Amino acid sequence: MATWAVDAFGNDYAQDWAEDLHETSNLDAVEDTLNTVLDSGAELEAPFAAEALVAIEVLARLQGKGGPRTEDSAAVDEWVDARKPKAKPRADLAAKAAQAIERILSPESELRQLWEDSEHYTDWCAAVEGLRTRLT
Repeated sequence: MATWAVDAFGNDYAQDWAEDLHETSNLDAVEDTLNTVLDSGAELEAPFAAEALVAIEVLARLQGKGGPRTEDSAAVDEWVDARKPKAKPRADLAAKAAQAIERILSPESELRQLWEDSEHYTDWCAAVEGLRTRLT
């Protein structure tokens, strides 16, 4: 996985997921992504975790609690801006997002394990915790 930033958007999986989001007009992709994280086996694979962080960013942005708007977040920001006046995140998706963050930060998360092996682990954890705070 090519990674260039600790935020949710700074990797190839996130960018691919964000581009695919434009093929939907509702929150089905977000829900499917969160369900994949919650229903996966004992170890959570890194691609699923990376995609889930972007899906959770969609929910935060729909609530007006998005992180910084950057070139990396542009695809999601565009999608959210087109739906924001109409789309309100469902309470069940917020609950699933909170559970997904728990899995992503757990020792069984491959994404966490990869970040633990890097010098940026603390920064990544802070970015995920910041997303959790914005979501709630």
